[in-house]
Amino acid sequence: MSGISERTSDRVYRELLRDIQTGALRPGSVIGEVEQAARRGVSRTPMREAIGRLVADGLIAQQSARVLVVSGFDANDVRALFETRRALEEAAARLAAERGDPQVFREIADAFDAAHPDDGAAGTDDYYALIARFDAAIDAAVQNTYLTQALRPVRTHLVRARGLARDNHDRLVSSVAEHALVARAIADGDAELAAHATHVHLHRALTSILTSIADTEESASA
Repeated sequence: MSGISERTSDRVYRELLRDIQTGALRPGSVIGEVEQAARRGVSRTPMREAIGRLVADGLIAQQSARVLVVSGFDANDVRALFETRRALEEAAARLAAERGDPQVFREIADAFDAAHPDDGAAGTDDYYALIARFDAAIDAAVQNTYLTQALRPVRTHLVRARGLARDNHDRLVSSVAEHALVARAIADGDAELAAHATHVHLHRALTSILTSIADTEESASA
């Protein structure tokens, strides 16, 4: 495969991933290789590769022998996702507290303290960018490739879950304080507090998302 083909495949993968995560391609949407290739102005080979990666990620599923669709994502999926998050992220927080650079996490904690996710769309986007920075710092701190590789698909699906509660500004404000506490505990080398604060954050995040799903379903049936 040429370098150009690889770059095209990566670009198409990112575009499709974004469309799935933002809901532009909703669960159940048919993903036709020929149609998508024509729409995005690429050949079928990079499109096939991109779709294959999304199938491996669990974001596209085989509905029948010849039909691929965007995978479903409901309350049960969210619960299963958070079960996995708890196991992995609490362990990661402990390891980061034991192995991480305190100054790195102190600076991130200060950034969370100064964040204003309720300040319009830009503030929300900046906040999610800060979370990505925090995740990257934890990945570097844990020094465990197996753990960081296990977290990658979880974070990919998490973007879909976050989208369900994105407009809950009160929750976003609370989430800032929760992330700041985790980052501060890691900076202080307090592994147990870091893990406990992560557990509390995940519990509250899950509750908020499930409430958003229930409210949406109730509105749709009204």
